[in-house]
Amino acid sequence: MLIVFAVFAAASAWIARASQDHPVGYKDTPFLPDGKWRVHDADRPAPPVVTPGVGTAPPSDALVLFDGKSLAAWKSGDKDAGWKLVDGAMEVNGTGSIETREHFGDLQLHLEWASPEKVESESQGRGNSGVFLMGIYEIQVLDSHMNRTYADGQAAALYGQEPPLVNACRKPGEWQSYDIFFKAPRFEDLKLVSPGIVTVVHNGVLVHHGEAFLGATRHREVATYSPHAPTGPIALQDHGNPVRYRNVWVRKL
Repeated sequence: MLIVFAVFAAASAWIARASQDHPVGYKDTPFLPDGKWRVHDADRPAPPVVTPGVGTAPPSDALVLFDGKSLAAWKSGDKDAGWKLVDGAMEVNGTGSIETREHFGDLQLHLEWASPEKVESESQGRGNSGVFLMGIYEIQVLDSHMNRTYADGQAAALYGQEPPLVNACRKPGEWQSYDIFFKAPRFEDLKLVSPGIVTVVHNGVLVHHGEAFLGATRHREVATYSPHAPTGPIALQDHGNPVRYRNVWVRKL
């Protein structure tokens, strides 16, 4: 025990001396291309500390949009959200699509969803819903386990635009996860400067990597952009199937 303590004390002393001999950062190194900070700049602020969540729990800087108990963060048109609360989830029940009261631009979004365990249809009739970024750009929710449909309409597709790289869908009734990283489109003088860019991870599998949206989601039409505000709501679609959602949180980027 004494030997271990002595080794630890010696290591601590060495670290302290090293910190004195080599202070954190430099002030005589070249500037990075943007000209704001030097390489290893001593004055560059450290990133804020965020405590990661354990398992699927949200990180400390996330805004929880649904915790299994309340729909307070959501609305349906001018009314409160009317989806059913069941077993810590919110379930589509025919009262219409819902959207967040707060609006977002660039974001990281996590949510979990489950299609009905009982299969009663096929193609677009099985567990159909959708996640709309800014209320405009859709990432499809669908039961795509052994369910053939058009490729740009299956689970995790940028609906009507781009299929996922792979089909990572679980069985009907099982919980699935989306982790979505979105850079909102930019407009200047009513003209598109840069498109919306999205990366999507479905059940831990990368299915879109820096993919550009062609424009606002359309059905049976080519998507196009129209100028809009820099932020918008996150919307979840009521497409007539009792899809469930839980553990929904977002981080502003």
